[in-house]
Amino acid sequence: MTHRSGPLAALTFALLAATGCTGMGQRTPPQRELMIVANDEKQAWDDAGRVLLSAPGRDTVQVLDIGTDPLAPKSLGTLDLPNTIAGPPTNLAITPGETLALVANSLNVIEENGVRRQVPDDRLFVIDLTTTPPKLIDTLRIGKQPSGLSINRAGNLALVANRADNSVSVLRIAGKQVTLVDTVAIGESVAHVRFTPDGKRALAAKFPGHKIALLDVAGEKVTYNKVDLAAGLWPYNVDVTPDGRLALTADNGNSGAADGQVDTVSVIDLEATPPRVVDKVVVGDGPEGLAVSPSGRHAAAVLLRGSNSAKSAFFYNRNGSVVLLKIEGRKVTRGNEVEVRGLPEGAVWSADGKYLYVGNFIDQDITILRMDGDTLVNTGKSFALQGHPAAMRGRVTH
Repeated sequence: MTHRSGPLAALTFALLAATGCTGMGQRTPPQRELMIVANDEKQAWDDAGRVLLSAPGRDTVQVLDIGTDPLAPKSLGTLDLPNTIAGPPTNLAITPGETLALVANSLNVIEENGVRRQVPDDRLFVIDLTTTPPKLIDTLRIGKQPSGLSINRAGNLALVANRADNSVSVLRIAGKQVTLVDTVAIGESVAHVRFTPDGKRALAAKFPGHKIALLDVAGEKVTYNKVDLAAGLWPYNVDVTPDGRLALTADNGNSGAADGQVDTVSVIDLEATPPRVVDKVVVGDGPEGLAVSPSGRHAAAVLLRGSNSAKSAFFYNRNGSVVLLKIEGRKVTRGNEVEVRGLPEGAVWSADGKYLYVGNFIDQDITILRMDGDTLVNTGKSFALQGHPAAMRGRVTH
């Protein structure tokens, strides 16, 4: 056998490594990739679409590995932690290095005079993902009704939208220590807040005001200079492309519920001076979950489609769906639509952008979709959960 060295050999090895084969028939073993799912066991709906509240104490947070086998997620541990479906399905996040997870609990169920109702909580749970199984290591008290949150790509700062306090909490992340360092007044309820990839800006969804607030970020100093962008009705969720050029908002249309009328995804040009909404893409009834692919070429809008509404409603559907969006430069167009199951909430892309995981609240499972070129298709695979998935996120990729 002739042994070669130098640039040609190095190039050959690199090509083999890129395909997962480094010689002697060996393939690079698949890498672990985490996803976190919060299951709310307190809320349901009757046939008339009325909310039914159960006693607390049965909620869970599951940590899953979707990297080793994308079509068969593996459970790495379950924690008994309260959470809620009230709010966007983004009240949790994983640091870029998969060291920590943050989970906000928005509402608690209490009982007074035999009647159950929901009241704002103020807790944020910190989970150590490096242990087997993952474990709770801290509980912070932040703002009232903490909801959609975001961790920056550097992994050293987090922002949490406090819906009942009309504010955003600023959290420092240093190793496994998470500290509340500031609170930014917004002046009205915010449902979700999202960093831009460079970490220098954030976008906060002013849910009842139908606007997106722009926040400036300099180190740990977050400032709201009263710059707002006009999104569609009831923007619940916001995400940003990996290159930082565009932001997309899920404009729910009806204060967190479907109503039989079409709704939109707003397109924000972040490179414009000043940034502005440049387009709206009609997606369907009740977009709530929203996720941009790590490739930046696609996004997914998750539609409720009345799946938790009164069964007599003209817009009731047993199942929700996912609409694929194609992103080309500043142009966003509607792609195909795939039916999933009852009341889909969160959506998580795999780190390579090949798979999309959608949590179905009513059916207590995850539908696994995959990309086939520019088309989203159902793999026919699903994953049963230990409860009703209210929210889910993967690690920060952009």
